[in-house]
Amino acid sequence: MNAADIQSIAPAEAITRLAQMPPLLHRALVDASPEELRIRTEPDSFCLVEHACHLRDLEREGYAIRLHRMLSEDRPVLAQFDGDVVARERRYVEQDAHRACDEFAIARTALIDRAEALSAGQMARTAVFLGRTITVCDLLAMIVEHDRGHREEIANLVSLRAAI
Repeated sequence: MNAADIQSIAPAEAITRLAQMPPLLHRALVDASPEELRIRTEPDSFCLVEHACHLRDLEREGYAIRLHRMLSEDRPVLAQFDGDVVARERRYVEQDAHRACDEFAIARTALIDRAEALSAGQMARTAVFLGRTITVCDLLAMIVEHDRGHREEIANLVSLRAAI
């Protein structure tokens, strides 16, 4: 996602949308066989297990750290998270999708709990990400947008699995 593409969203709406992702992922995984968890729509796309692992790791090592830094440092420069590289290095395809989903849900709940407790002043705190100044509200909007992309990809995988 390009930081310049951030769509504005009210914090309460962002939090509502953020809470929807863990159950959606869980539903996608619940009845899938080990083979179905590894089906790809295209050679370079994520399979379901990789989606689960990516969402878990990005939540913990990307979003949680970014939020913490934005709240504790003055205008930090935030690092990117290269999900494709991390997926290969950590061999996501060999990991347990259900465990990753559970860990993602825990991490997302912690992020939501923290976001819900923020004051308006904290929501307005800034950082630099991809060369652009963003607020905590922008960060939440970026996460919502990232989730949207994964929801679409996961829906395609579930549809593909149903057609088999």
